[in-house]
Amino acid sequence: MNELNAQQLAAVQHGTGEQAGDTRPLLVIAGAGSGKTSTLAHRVADLIRHGADPQRMMLLTFSRRAAQEMERRVAGVLQKALGLPATQTLPSLPWSGTFHSIGARLLREYAGRIGLEESFTIHDRGDAEDLMGMVRHDIGLSETKNRFPLKGTCLGIYSRVLNTRDPLERVLQEIYPWCSQWESELKQLFGAYAEAKQQQNVLDYDDLLLFWAEMMAEPQLAQEVGERFDHLLVDEYQDTNRLQSEIILAMKPTGQGVTVVGDDAQSIYSFRGATVRNILDFPHQFTQPARVVTLDRNYRSTQPILDASNAVIAAARERHAKNLWTDKASSHRAQLLLVPDEAGQARWVADQVLREREAGCTLKSQAVLFRTSTHSAALELELARRNIPFVKFGGLKFLEAAHVKDVLAVLRFAQNPRGRMAGFRVTQLIPGIGQATATRLLDAMAEAAEPVQTLQQFDPPAQAREEWSRFVQLYVQLRDPGVAWPADLELAKAWYLPQLERIHDDAQVRKLDVDQLVRLAAGYASRERFLTELTLDPPQATSDQSGVPHRDEDYLVLSTIHSAKGQEWKAVHVLNVVDGCIPSDMATGTAEELEEERRLLYVAMTRAKEHLHLIVPHRFHVTQQAGGGDRHVYAGRSRFITETMAEQFERVTWPEAGQVGAAATQPQAPLLQVRARARAAWR
Repeated sequence: MNELNAQQLAAVQHGTGEQAGDTRPLLVIAGAGSGKTSTLAHRVADLIRHGADPQRMMLLTFSRRAAQEMERRVAGVLQKALGLPATQTLPSLPWSGTFHSIGARLLREYAGRIGLEESFTIHDRGDAEDLMGMVRHDIGLSETKNRFPLKGTCLGIYSRVLNTRDPLERVLQEIYPWCSQWESELKQLFGAYAEAKQQQNVLDYDDLLLFWAEMMAEPQLAQEVGERFDHLLVDEYQDTNRLQSEIILAMKPTGQGVTVVGDDAQSIYSFRGATVRNILDFPHQFTQPARVVTLDRNYRSTQPILDASNAVIAAARERHAKNLWTDKASSHRAQLLLVPDEAGQARWVADQVLREREAGCTLKSQAVLFRTSTHSAALELELARRNIPFVKFGGLKFLEAAHVKDVLAVLRFAQNPRGRMAGFRVTQLIPGIGQATATRLLDAMAEAAEPVQTLQQFDPPAQAREEWSRFVQLYVQLRDPGVAWPADLELAKAWYLPQLERIHDDAQVRKLDVDQLVRLAAGYASRERFLTELTLDPPQATSDQSGVPHRDEDYLVLSTIHSAKGQEWKAVHVLNVVDGCIPSDMATGTAEELEEERRLLYVAMTRAKEHLHLIVPHRFHVTQQAGGGDRHVYAGRSRFITETMAEQFERVTWPEAGQVGAAATQPQAPLLQVRARARAAWR
């Protein structure tokens, strides 16, 4: 506990020891870089040290990796606090995981009481889209004379309605106005989609929260589940949606035993259905008011960077007040840099990252952040021209790779013979079987009392019989309860590798991912657990080389601000800090959208440890302008940095008159005009 500051200690010891009589829920407002993870880990360890049963603690995070890291830290704290040897087994946290994974476990456990079959499988986003598309076609919405929303858009609308609890009409008006004319058809589609999932005994990602919340709406079940857990702890509470908030409130209506940790100033995921209202309203949502502890000491950034960041977020319309501070003094102020255009911005960033590198700041310890992925296009060209390696976050995920989806579909189809999307994918891997044959088989299985027997008796086309026989043999083996996990994955791999070599030219590269699946499988107790966890929180692909420079020992990080949350770098360069980019011109329709854009800039700024550069191109390229096509526009500095706030920055105009270098090769007459305007912009 000596490692903690006073505010962290207050959060850790709430309701334990001398404060055991304080049963209020606890809200920890953890500012950027304030040691949030360490505080939560110490709290869990302190609860266990004071007699709390780890079996009766639920710890909810937003990624499997975060849950694993929390368990590792809790174990480390307990080992030190109790003076235990490193070889001694420590208490585990069996109910530590993501909202969706914990929801899946509870739904499977209570399946019989809520109208589910225990053998349900879970669709990933791609399979859910495909099923939505199939239903869309079956009910005739793919044949409309006017443009009906595509399957991905339909699933997005469906997901938004479920997670925000907003009515369909409102979601269409505010988020998908171009789809408003199809409201009645979408209701019909969503009803048919839900019916198809029920018939196939599958759930999609959103169902895991929806069914959990609906289960908690039954008072008896809510009480029963709530009483199983003495402590309910939630990380990153600012990222929760209304469904998740409903679950917490239903499980613990008095708030006793509830701890949530988060930062309203870093709530930036409303596009996923998250709402900042959950953390803003938390103190008064239970039958007893919550205790609020604020962590405002920052261990990441220098004070000048914090001064600039504090100034930006202080203008927020509504927030839990805090003023980040640190004992890390510095003579380097955050820079507000005005450049002529996007080309100049790209040249300056390339120059700067090399200067920082020569000064001892590796490329990996630097990041270029931007509001939208397309904003880095000019910079990527400049980096490639100068042979500066970089990685850009946001490529293919592991489960999005076709070959990985194939193998998992084999396992899912064996787990749930009524899983139409998995069956449709797997059967068409067999040469000689196309869509018509696959549909005929799956229709027969859907109508049969014994779908496995129907599959075994199916008569395939002549050219598919040899491979079909091998597949049926595999399927019977995978359905055999005597085959111990993960041996069934090895069987699936052995059958699939010849298909992989036949289908893909780069089979050897893709085989790396199949091998990775086998290695991952060893960490799971069963096929069902493996399929659930991997679907809900997939790792990155080993064979995805779209940007990861395996041949370079050092590389610059390029990332959207959303992907950068939770990360930190020694030097951070933020592109296009102008109105129209930050805030995005697509996110200024409501006060709530505008406030989230402010928080987005704040998140970007608080990623920096020692050097922060906000770059303001005076002129930048925009596309799809009505009547004018692509063109350049002149922009002002982001509205989130007022003239008063700008005093917290060192203001720099680049290039200065007479400066030589890369900029000197550009045409001088128009550039001089831009320079003049650039200087005038500061006055």
